[in-house]
Parts: sequence; C-alpha cells; structure tokens
Amino acid sequence: MNPPYGKELPKWIEKGFEEWQKGKTVVFLIPSRTDTRWWHDYCMKATEIRFIKGRLKFDDQPNPAPFPSALIIFKNKNAND
Repeated sequence: MNPPYGKELPKWIEKGFEEWQKGKTVVFLIPSRTDTRWWHDYCMKATEIRFIKGRLKFDDQPNPAPFPSALIIFKNKNAND
C-alpha cells in the first residue's frame, strides 16, 4: 500500500503491523523516515526493508519526491516465497 504521507502515516504503519501479527502479508511504500519513533517501533520489525536508490518520480511530474523512500515488507511466515 502507498498510504498518505502526512501526520496519519504512523497510524497506517501501526495498522499494517497489527494485521501482519494476525497473519497477513503487508507491503508499504513509504518515506524512509529512519529518525522517527514509528520507524523504530514498527518498520524495524519488518521481515524486509528495501531502500530505493534515488528519489521516486511519479508519472509525468516534473520533480521527484523530496525524500528517500523504502519498501517495508511484513511477510506472513506461512506465505510461499
């Protein structure tokens, strides 16, 4: 999922983490905010973290995102690879 990047982002991450604990696989595309509490409380517990090289550029937008991004993967332990 690609949640809103504003003040609500930590709530989305927390919800995804909770769903993972219930057995679901959850994948986030989010800003790489390694200096935040929510990053350390939830993202650091992910199955995988994949940092994206460079800045994302969406569709025909003239400028890239003003921040680095990462894929946060909470993989169900029973999911097939």
